[in-house]
Amino acid sequence: MDLPSLLLCILVELLAVNCLDMAEERIVGGYAPVPHSIKYIVSLQTTDRQHICGGTLINKYWVITAAHCNIGVDKMMVVAGDYSLSIYEGTEQEILPQFLVPHPEHDALNNNNDIMLVKLRAPVYLNSYVSIALLPKQGASVAEGRMCRVSGWGYTSSSGGQIPSTLRTVKIPVVSTEKCNSTESFSGTITETMLCAGFSNGGKDACMGDSGGPLVCEGRLYGVVSWGRGCAEAGFPGVYTAVSKYRRWIDETISSYYGRCDNN
Repeated sequence: MDLPSLLLCILVELLAVNCLDMAEERIVGGYAPVPHSIKYIVSLQTTDRQHICGGTLINKYWVITAAHCNIGVDKMMVVAGDYSLSIYEGTEQEILPQFLVPHPEHDALNNNNDIMLVKLRAPVYLNSYVSIALLPKQGASVAEGRMCRVSGWGYTSSSGGQIPSTLRTVKIPVVSTEKCNSTESFSGTITETMLCAGFSNGGKDACMGDSGGPLVCEGRLYGVVSWGRGCAEAGFPGVYTAVSKYRRWIDETISSYYGRCDNN
């Protein structure tokens, strides 16, 4: 190979590496959606405004997130209508939680029942920047290969770093529990209350900081970002809490609260 050809090959390789680095965005492999187009997502933050998890607004008073996002009701703040965490846009609504309801059978060791309801002290104002997500019916399922959308403010890779400020999103396919539980993947650790989604060759996934955020399929909240092995690794899709397995618990929890209010 002559010198000009060798230099050309080196240049092409360097350009390819730089393109890969640029493509590795938050919500690994994702992109920035149109501002305020994903209106049901909320940022769960510490009271000094540090983002810790995502969440999904399901009515004016209630948010769904992951149980492992529980930092205590006195340390948490919910922000709806946000897009860039580092810029005040005038669309944000900051509400303190009244109480947290983690699933009573949440097991931090095996990540089972990783779901929590957050009751807000005051209702959010639904407008062109803030809306609610619809829930699936109890026991409803999503077909393997169906494309779903996961969104959040999490890291761009499993190596961590600083959380970028702008919301990102990516579309990924549902993976069957059988495939997700295979010896080439999670080897039987996926329970019936979990849902897997991602590409077999990796590259696109939720990551740390996206926990508790929404996986929306067919216009409904089917998953809550829960856990995984690294981020966007080939053969290891993201694992989500299957919201349809908890629809009855969600409805009963919310109605029991309102029942207590009526009796007071």
